[in-house]
Amino acid sequence: MSFLERRFGLTAQGTNLRTEALAGVTTFLTMAYIVIVNPTILGQAGMPVAAVAAATCLAAGFGSILMGLIANYPIALAPGMGLNAYFTFTVVKGMGLPWETALGCVFLSGVAFLVLTVAGIRQMIVGAIPRPLFSAVAAGVGLFIAFIGLKEAGIIVADPATTVALGDLTKPTPALALLGLLVMGGLMVWRVKGAILIGILAAAIAAWALGLAKIVPGESGLAALSATAFKLDVPAALHLNGGAGMALAEVIFVFLFVDLFDNVGTLVAVTKKAGLVQPDGTIPRLNRILTADSIATIGGSLVGTSTVVSYIESASGVAAGGRTGLTSVVVGVLFLATLFFAPWVQAIPAAATAPALIVVGAMMIGALADIDWEDPGVAIPAFLTVIAIPLTFSIANGLAFGITAYAALKLLRGQVKAGDWLLYVLAALFVARFIYMGAA
Repeated sequence: MSFLERRFGLTAQGTNLRTEALAGVTTFLTMAYIVIVNPTILGQAGMPVAAVAAATCLAAGFGSILMGLIANYPIALAPGMGLNAYFTFTVVKGMGLPWETALGCVFLSGVAFLVLTVAGIRQMIVGAIPRPLFSAVAAGVGLFIAFIGLKEAGIIVADPATTVALGDLTKPTPALALLGLLVMGGLMVWRVKGAILIGILAAAIAAWALGLAKIVPGESGLAALSATAFKLDVPAALHLNGGAGMALAEVIFVFLFVDLFDNVGTLVAVTKKAGLVQPDGTIPRLNRILTADSIATIGGSLVGTSTVVSYIESASGVAAGGRTGLTSVVVGVLFLATLFFAPWVQAIPAAATAPALIVVGAMMIGALADIDWEDPGVAIPAFLTVIAIPLTFSIANGLAFGITAYAALKLLRGQVKAGDWLLYVLAALFVARFIYMGAA
């Protein structure tokens, strides 16, 4: 029996080395866009783009390999979309925190996630959050990053009379972004693997050819990494150096909870598709999956990137036959190999990456199908969650509105049970947060 057979149980899962390798390549192609998009978003927080690109490759590579070896699941990891936008636009730009402090918050959220997982408290938290709000948060985050994409492309612009308005689509940046969007959409319609990545490169090539962007590669990936690696400021995130303690606690809370939501939603979708869910609905080795994710988040913060999460794009690899952690290991190795191309990421213009945000946001909206819109007790909290996230530029506000509204309506309907105590604790904390924000 070969090492791979012993380690991953290929025969028992009805797969083989060739199938797992093909599945890994498929997953990698569908999510490789993150190597370009993540540095673009975090770069707006003042972080060095080339360094973040290298950190993205390392975090995705390390996390995916860890998932494969620890949990033996075909689930790939990488810095999460939505949380990177929250990191930049809410934490750094909105709250005025240095990106080093924000990385410290990411680190602490990863440690908290690991502790909760090992202690078994994670299951209690998951059980307290209404399932419809998981879907609502996913959709709200989708609208959030799509709105950012439209804004960065110049398709949507600020307007004093109407708040937002349509931009001048004849200008180079909006026109190129629409071209990239068309390429991505067309390729996705034809089920082409790596459609988002190809669309980004097509728009970038057009920008270079028209002289709208310059190809200026920087130093090598590992050399560039020194600008962000171990630059996180944990003492500041712990409020040891002064600052707004409650605000920092909220940042850590959001990183933790959205990471948890991302994982649960992705795990359910991918494991069901792979036929790995038990008859009673449980997911084998769930704690190992979440342990791998939390360690990957800690590692990502150390090298210089936002929260690492499980990627729904892993479903593409499962569709290609991936059934074991070997698929994830292949994805991880490919991300590590991509590290050598990281310096070129800074040559990709916003017009090329903005369409990727729009497309990814559009795909995340599909989570709304899981919500019972006929039930007002579910529909109203879900809607408030979805709409508050993009309009307030804050995932925390969306969570606050959704959980508080759900708890209040459940109380009014007389459906409160003894097991709902944690839900009401969370709702009370969010109400206290609203009061604190109003008094500040």
